[in-house]
Amino acid sequence: MSTEQGVSRRRFLASTTAAATITILPRHVLGAAGQPSANEKLNIAGVGVGGMGSNDIRRVPSENIVAICDVDAQHAANAAKGFPEAKVYSDFRKMLETQKDIDAVMVATPDHNHAVVTMMALKMGKHVFCQKPLTHSVQEALEVAKAAKDAQVATQMGNQGQASENARLVCEYIWSGAIGKVREIHSWSNRRPDISPRGVPRPKETPPLPSHLNWDLWLGPAPQRPYHPCYHPFAWRGWWDFGTGVLGDIGCHNLSAAFKALKLGWPESVEACSTHWNAPPEVKNETAPAASIVTFRFAAEGDRPEIVIRWYDGGMMPPLPKEVADRNIFINDGTLIVGDEGVLLGAQLLPEAKARVFGKPPQKLSRSPGHYQEWIDACKGGAPAGSNFVDHAGHLAAAVLMGNIALRTQEKLYWDAEKLRFTNSEAANKLLLPPYREGWTL
Repeated sequence: MSTEQGVSRRRFLASTTAAATITILPRHVLGAAGQPSANEKLNIAGVGVGGMGSNDIRRVPSENIVAICDVDAQHAANAAKGFPEAKVYSDFRKMLETQKDIDAVMVATPDHNHAVVTMMALKMGKHVFCQKPLTHSVQEALEVAKAAKDAQVATQMGNQGQASENARLVCEYIWSGAIGKVREIHSWSNRRPDISPRGVPRPKETPPLPSHLNWDLWLGPAPQRPYHPCYHPFAWRGWWDFGTGVLGDIGCHNLSAAFKALKLGWPESVEACSTHWNAPPEVKNETAPAASIVTFRFAAEGDRPEIVIRWYDGGMMPPLPKEVADRNIFINDGTLIVGDEGVLLGAQLLPEAKARVFGKPPQKLSRSPGHYQEWIDACKGGAPAGSNFVDHAGHLAAAVLMGNIALRTQEKLYWDAEKLRFTNSEAANKLLLPPYREGWTL
């Protein structure tokens, strides 16, 4: 699958503008049998139900959980305790092919399996909720967004903060001119190494495979390698074959509101510096760096000036602007949006003296019933969810994941927004969609 087969952001948005305003009709209205009406319950399947996946299926108590799927039998059994009527599977393909009553699928596998599960569900006309980042690679995100548009189903990515009051205030402060023209965005996260091991080589020992784990299915489309507990459970995020590092883990959370408020398209360039600058191949080709700074540059458009987004992790931080004074803003994940006339620290307008005078911005956005409820409502014919794949999540995930390609190539990369390719690096273009293991397709 070559990137030339993709659709440019400009052409993609032009062809889908109506999707933002047209209500998604339930399939029973269009003549498909078995689709719940707004007053009926959805039949939902969960794929990947350890950790966040277990939380996801519990967050939709108004609906029916009819199927649970996990390659780890212990995870599946634990999740099934709360849903004794649900059928249990280890292979999502068998689940989708055999259980015909499934209306919607919630996906919370490791990142490298997001796209293959999501794409199969979309092609079968299922509504999909998929954890962030939407996919493991840039091209997967574009293809999943296109498939969601074609399927005309309800979708939502799991960046829950997009449904919050703060996300709306960020947009409304920017639109009201409270901080003037936005010039820079700084965003950071400092995931602990035990959550996301990074900057390490592949282990050499090959411990025995636990009897409750189907390792071949866990690998899915990723390259073959022996099982090791440094990958499963939960510690897969820092490994390039399975996860997307700290940027992929948190970037779709932190940057969602800014992308919406500023209507950001594609960056014209992306570059990175990291602790991998002199790392041997057996380290930098296996895991994300222990610390990094990634810079995205978005060209001026209309009356919006050039915007630079800088991402920091592993203890790297931006300089403190004068509006922040001497407060410690780096304890938690955060985002600082810098304008000509002020800054937003999260949804807090600074300096405080200006905030006291300005007050709250005029409300321009409706408030959310909740991230999960947005998706449920959309499945039953309501408005598209706020992080649906077509209007927001597909592009956001693709743009964020470009940063990982800059980290891996250690080059400043220039992007052709029409051809959806880098203009100066074939090594980078090969990472837009890394090859799948034999037997797996998108």
